Amino acid sequence: MNKSIINLIIDALLFLCVMAITGIGLLMKYVLLPGKETAAVYGRKVELFLFGMDRHAWGRIHLIIAFVFLGLLTLHVVLHWNMIVSIYCRLIGSTVVRRIVAIIIFIAGVFLAVSPLFVKPEAQELERKGRQHLEKTNYQK
Repeated sequence: MNKSIINLIIDALLFLCVMAITGIGLLMKYVLLPGKETAAVYGRKVELFLFGMDRHAWGRIHLIIAFVFLGLLTLHVVLHWNMIVSIYCRLIGSTVVRRIVAIIIFIAGVFLAVSPLFVKPEAQELERKGRQHLEKTNYQK
């Protein structure tokens, strides 16, 4: 296969990955609601499924497609590396400034990619708004 056809296939797959990531993200945000929001919409706490999968299963698919996207994006950059370097050198004339900008971009990218692995979430107690909470509240009056 020639390079143009490979680039076209990779670009088409990148587009499909971005659309799938977007669609599944919207599905999880607005259709497969988390537990506390289902009670507000459906009047009771229910679990929502689409094609036999809950929002957590769709989240795993979302993550897998994101990893496929990153792999394809890496391949895309490798195939266009000479063009990227050429444009970068034309935009930033000074070798020292080019290196500084490249180092800053690299460090920012690594930080954005790995920082979620090192953060500690804040745990908060859940408020009880069910029947038991109402019964206890009524007795306290």
